[in-house]
Amino acid sequence: MAQSEVLLLQPVTNIGGEGEKVSVKAGYARNFLVPRGLAIPATRSNERQIESLRKRRAEREAKELAEAQELMSKLQGLSLVIVVKTGEGGKMFGAVTSQDILAKIAENGIEVDRKQVHIPAPIKSIGDHSVEVKLHPEVQGELRLEVVSENPIED
Repeated sequence: MAQSEVLLLQPVTNIGGEGEKVSVKAGYARNFLVPRGLAIPATRSNERQIESLRKRRAEREAKELAEAQELMSKLQGLSLVIVVKTGEGGKMFGAVTSQDILAKIAENGIEVDRKQVHIPAPIKSIGDHSVEVKLHPEVQGELRLEVVSENPIED
């Protein structure tokens, strides 16, 4: 198959980031990337123009990294307590989901995307648990939360 060299104007999933020179199949470049304004053909004049995109990308990535580090420091200071309904012997009805965790985080004035919170195993018991939070490829950490019953537990 014929390959075509293009310069990406915007990040394209599984292909590359803004300002990168990549080699893709000619049909993909001709029929998808170029018409949608995601890429331009790799010529000498275009390569000189693309340098400004590389600078913008570096600035944007530095800003995103700084924001992610600041957000992670806020999350590390949080103490989350999630109240759940329980039955006999403290057995929970259902499980604590990422939506429940996000709602508690939002109550503290912090916005986190659903895809950034990873629960390693379903939380189906009362007690202390940890949840992995990945805000940026270079910024990740654990968020501690406590699951408590809304009614007294009877043995």
